[in-house]
Formats: sequence, C-alpha cells, structure tokens
Amino acid sequence: MSSSSASGKARLAIVIPVFNQLHYTQQCVETLNRAGVADAQLIVINNASTDGTAAFLAAHPQIHTVNNAGNVGCGPAWTQGAKLSTAEWTVVLNNDVLVPAGCLEGILNFAEENHYDLICPAMREGEADYDWQQHAAEFMQKMRDVRRDDIGHGVAFAVHRRVFEKIGWFSNYGGYEDDDFFRRARAAGFRLALTGRGWLHHFGSITQKSTKFKVVMTREHRDRYREVVGQNWLQRKIHQFNQSRRGRHWRRTELAQFGSTLRERRVGGVTEYN
Repeated sequence: MSSSSASGKARLAIVIPVFNQLHYTQQCVETLNRAGVADAQLIVINNASTDGTAAFLAAHPQIHTVNNAGNVGCGPAWTQGAKLSTAEWTVVLNNDVLVPAGCLEGILNFAEENHYDLICPAMREGEADYDWQQHAAEFMQKMRDVRRDDIGHGVAFAVHRRVFEKIGWFSNYGGYEDDDFFRRARAAGFRLALTGRGWLHHFGSITQKSTKFKVVMTREHRDRYREVVGQNWLQRKIHQFNQSRRGRHWRRTELAQFGSTLRERRVGGVTEYN
C-alpha cells in the first residue's frame, strides 16, 4: 500500500500496544508485512513484557519500539504511540488481529472519499477456523459500500491527525478509553464510521485484557467515567436502548441485502451476525 500522501507526509503509521502474548504479536506483524505494511510504519509500545516480546522486537530494528518499565495500560500506551506518529493517519491496533491485504488501504480510501475523520474496519471475532484471507477478499468486495455511521470500536481505528490536533490524546479510564475518545471527537464535530471497505479477524479481547491495569473496570473507574460523561441512570438506559435499536436495524438490513454483517463472531464453527 502507498506509504505517503499527496502532501508528502507519511500516510499511515500503526500503533500497537503489547503486554506478553508474543504469539499474537508475531502473527499480527507477519500479516501486516504480508499486507504491504513495512516494519518502519509500526510503533509498538511494549508494556514491560516478560515472555520474549522484547527480543522479538529487537530482532526487528525498523519497528519503532518503546519499552516501558511497567504496564501503563491501553490509554497511555496509545498516547505514547500517537505522539510518536508523524503520519497523516494513525491506526490504533490490537495485537490479537489478522490483517489481510487491502484492509488498511480500504478504510483510509473510504474515509478520504467520504470525509470521515475516524474510521474502523468491519471484523469477525473468535477462532480463525476458516480461510480468513479468502473470506476477507470476498467480504471487502461485497460489503465495500456498506457503512454504519457514528459508531466505532477499539480493536482497530484510524484517526486523522487533525483530530489529535483539536481534541488531544487518549484518556486513562481503565476500559473506556476508546469510548471517551470517540465521544470527544463527536463533540468536536468529527465524523466516525465503521466500513465494509476494510475487514480483519480479531481473536477477541486479548490485547485489552493483557495491557490494562489490573484494577480496571472497577466501580471506581466506572463511576469516574460516568461522572465525566455526565449521564445519569435514565440517560444511560436511553442511550443503551437507542444503540441496541440501531444495531438490530443494521443487522437486519445488512443480512437482507448481503447475507453478512459488518460485525460477525465465530463460535463453535458457526458464524453469528451482530
């Protein structure tokens, strides 16, 4: 894929936070390389891994590696990487993913053609017990014009530089970092979407579970984030209801037209559509 934009600035840099889980990191880097992403485009934040991750990264000197003395969590690691990126687009990526050819180029092309500021690829979660590369090629062709507006996910999302310049970096809410960033971006007038122009396989919550603080998702973290957002119990329920209703609408519409959805899950050899 093209490594520079029309302005001469690097088009893409990828930030990957890791804490142990070497097998997933190796797979992720290998699939990115096969998809045309050079090591020099990768920024890996190593949160004091003890399983050989540091040695693996040292064997790839072109990868920009930050070795933290401790596990700083997802949000701070994302911020470390994003601050090091000089690219037009910074992709924040879990290490427990398989990235096929065309995925990253597809989501950036879609975003630029349709004037989005943050963009996420479609994905299938669960076990990779199928030909994921063939599925990816067929899916991205069939679903290339399908989108879900004003929604995203923290597994993989591309952020244009103008977003960081206006709203700053990631928070550290112990599990709510992506939700908070998307919320602040919306409030600042930026556009977000999920697109079928890109697709990847996600094994499922490996990165978040390993890179977050051990105290995350406690009542204290949850209450602190809710206080910042300013939602009371009724407002949260209304928001959850509206999100669920939108999800059902997207699922019905996508299945009726394409027989697939932008969010899928593989369970026991069966594909579930979300």
